[in-house]
Amino acid sequence: MDEEAEIRTAKEAADHELILAFGRLQGAANRLEYILGRALEVECGISHLVFEVLLILGRASEPGLSMRAVAQEQVLTTGGATRLVDRMETAGLVTRVESPGDRRGKLVRLTPLGEETAVRAARVHLENIKRYFVEPLPEADRERFAEDLRILSHTARDVLPRLP
Repeated sequence: MDEEAEIRTAKEAADHELILAFGRLQGAANRLEYILGRALEVECGISHLVFEVLLILGRASEPGLSMRAVAQEQVLTTGGATRLVDRMETAGLVTRVESPGDRRGKLVRLTPLGEETAVRAARVHLENIKRYFVEPLPEADRERFAEDLRILSHTARDVLPRLP
């Protein structure tokens, strides 16, 4: 019988095994985002979103990334990415440079302060990941769990529309 046909009431919907599992995943992600994001704010003075952009730019290296690429990586609108990068530039974490392949375009790259902030924040973040994300899991399951998350993340990423 079809899974959907089994759900006839709100109670059945709320108690459905797959709906519960996804809710737990979402709840865990939201709580961990809060805990780890708050630690970055308190200990490093940056939001988790800013940290993620620092990591994206750190992976990209020279010559930098276009605003469109930053937006695509963070699932932001180009306007949202521009406002975020504006704030990061004001804080001295990033700079905009001429694109070698497009005289009209600008690329975003880390400043020395952005590099230093990324490293400091990564150390804080890594300790909190170990404490709140890894250590609660049975040691035998950790590697498989990480691989399953990679699969889910890439599958969802591949379904998202690409920015024009």
